[in-house]
Amino acid sequence: MTHIVVLADTHVGPHSNRQIPAAAYRHFDRADLVLHAGDLVMAEVLHELEGFAPVHAVLGNNDHDLFGVLPERVELEVDGVRFGIVHDSGETQGRAARMARWFPDADVVVFGHSHMPCAEVGVAGQLLFNPGSSTWKRRAPSHTIGLIDLDEGRLVSHQIVVVD
Repeated sequence: MTHIVVLADTHVGPHSNRQIPAAAYRHFDRADLVLHAGDLVMAEVLHELEGFAPVHAVLGNNDHDLFGVLPERVELEVDGVRFGIVHDSGETQGRAARMARWFPDADVVVFGHSHMPCAEVGVAGQLLFNPGSSTWKRRAPSHTIGLIDLDEGRLVSHQIVVVD
């Protein structure tokens, strides 16, 4: 079993009092992998997460200090499941088709930017997964992260977890 913690839009930076909540850390201790869909803001956040598990992260529109460090998109395979990661998936209208075009081989597409948690089925069964934000909920009802479990080449569970 592979346990993945999914984050986006943490926005922890020198001009912010935002911190990843303590409730999120209990999930990091069990993580085999961390995926971050952008807007880390500071490299220190990336390094902290790497202390728990390997991290795959993409560049967000607020990651000015990470330009040239993080890629805009990532494609990877984990335990036989193919992932695509991007920060901004674009408008809600047409998202499913757009993600299928951008990541035609992905079983799961992880994205952020909107701060709105989302777990929905896209084109050809592709899972479109936005963990929301653990630090800045904006219009979302709660601070959230995502959890994904894989086993023997298949996605066995995914959930959005409140970390208020």
